[in-house]
Amino acid sequence: MSLFLQNLEEHNALLATLHSLDGDVQRAGLMAAQTLQRGGKILFCGNGGSAADSQHLAAELTGRFIKDRKPLAAVALSTDTSALTCIGNDYSFDEVFARQVAGLGRKEDLLIGISTSGNSGNVIRAVEEAQKLGMQTLGLLGRDGGKLRGLCTHSIVVQHAVTARIQECHILIGHTLCGLIEQELGLA
Repeated sequence: MSLFLQNLEEHNALLATLHSLDGDVQRAGLMAAQTLQRGGKILFCGNGGSAADSQHLAAELTGRFIKDRKPLAAVALSTDTSALTCIGNDYSFDEVFARQVAGLGRKEDLLIGISTSGNSGNVIRAVEEAQKLGMQTLGLLGRDGGKLRGLCTHSIVVQHAVTARIQECHILIGHTLCGLIEQELGLA
């Protein structure tokens, strides 16, 4: 069997288990929509592929997703290289998102931390900083959810050991969250 077919079988087997996440995804979509309804913004953070997912999902909200509509307030904290390198150099890499949350975040905002391990130090620190501000936090996590599972206000955990499969499911869930936000706000 080719590598593609092996990956496809693994992907399909994992997708078949995701039905159990429906309630978690629905609650997260409502949480995100309510954030925007009350004038808050959604901050995303993650590393590597999760940073790319953060940027992708923030763009779906500030741009458009299902159809043309007003832009929605969303920011990927991984996109400002000057902030990342300044904070990483002057403090530590664990602080690159937390310092931005402290500067940009408000009580009415939502932080979405994406981590395939659930144990990314800088995402954990960002969630801790968001909690100090009274923000709600959503973990989009993998494996067993790691430390972030119990730390976040709400968590969605894709229980699998392979990072690539987790990330494939994270973007499906992220796109679903964007659609739920548009539905809840009457924009779809």
